[in-house]
Amino acid sequence: MVTVPRIAGLRFIVFANDHELAHVHVFGDGQTKINLLGPDGKPALVWVDGLKRSDVRRAMRSVIEHHSALLARWRDIHG
Repeated sequence: MVTVPRIAGLRFIVFANDHELAHVHVFGDGQTKINLLGPDGKPALVWVDGLKRSDVRRAMRSVIEHHSALLARWRDIHG
């Protein structure tokens, strides 16, 4: 598990043993998974578990804002 810097009060994680599409897990009071490259090439929400809607919106905004850095980090970890 590699914690990407905290953004907007949320913790962004890339799991080292994950081998799916490039994505991050975002943790707050719950968690969500966001693909970094959705079907249209933009970030896409995969699922949410217990995270407030406002935190999901904040997570999506953060992923969009920091998209290049998050994708670069994913590629550093997974090649």
